[in-house]
Amino acid sequence: MSQALVRTAAGWLLGLMLAVAASIVAINVVNNTVASPQQPVREYLDALQQGDGGKALGLLRATVPPGNAAMLDGSALKTAASRLANITLGQPEERPGGQVMVPVQYTIDGSRLRTEFLLEQTGTEWLFFKTWAFVPSRLPTLGVTVVNSSEATLNGVPVNMPAGRNSFAVFYPGEYEAALNGEYFAAPPTRATITSRDAPVAPLNLLTEATDQLRNDVGQRVKEFLDGCAAEAVKQQRLQPDCPFYFSSTNNVGDGTIRWTITKYPEISIEPFGGRWVVAPLDGKAKVEAVQQSSFTGAWFPLNEEVDFSFTTRLDVDGDTIKVTPLLTY
Repeated sequence: MSQALVRTAAGWLLGLMLAVAASIVAINVVNNTVASPQQPVREYLDALQQGDGGKALGLLRATVPPGNAAMLDGSALKTAASRLANITLGQPEERPGGQVMVPVQYTIDGSRLRTEFLLEQTGTEWLFFKTWAFVPSRLPTLGVTVVNSSEATLNGVPVNMPAGRNSFAVFYPGEYEAALNGEYFAAPPTRATITSRDAPVAPLNLLTEATDQLRNDVGQRVKEFLDGCAAEAVKQQRLQPDCPFYFSSTNNVGDGTIRWTITKYPEISIEPFGGRWVVAPLDGKAKVEAVQQSSFTGAWFPLNEEVDFSFTTRLDVDGDTIKVTPLLTY
């Protein structure tokens, strides 16, 4: 064989060896990047941030537990994921049974947190490139309770709360905020951070309170009742009207001289009790003015007395309508 032919053959062999080596390097690069166990995790986190619950659920290969699904898509899901910052994917770590664990570190409200995802190899593509998928799992649930309300908001989405409670299937990692922002009833927001499928999560308990608007509206109803009652007592010229207030006297009172006015209206306090909203006993003061005649001397002299009174009411709230019913005993 001529030296020229040998050099040609050696050149082809060297080129082949370099091509094979390059292919091996390329395969390893692909298996460590787009075909690595980290890739499904990246895609899953991206789906959460996009609010794409269908894609996230398919990637996670998770079953949905019984409960409300309002947090599994759209703005509620996007909000849960938007609170994650400084996200870092760690290197895969081998686990028994051919599985790998991919750690994800991130911060929520400045706190450093960690979520671990289990993945398994499901095959290869084009003979060389590994395919990975999440180990099938079940989504966690988040319980929410609210005092004396059948509705609330969770991550800004209105949700039904039958009998004041509900359970929501949720993705992880994420943060979920419950609140109640009604015209008459409100509860300050409370948050829960879900970092894994197995971590126990305390329910979000909304401690509902009456709003200033409700107290003002109830106070206005009470004021209208008392003013109306005083006006009727003047019209009927009665010292002991069908009202929370009255005055007893053994003297004769001049016709047309009786005048009732409310000098102190009750302060309104509304609290939950026995599944209802209860107005605390209402205490106030009323003044009666008249001209009276002494039963002993027959002399006429002015009556000017301030009397304390107290009564209770029943409060009924239906949406944006309230009804205040005075409960009087005689």
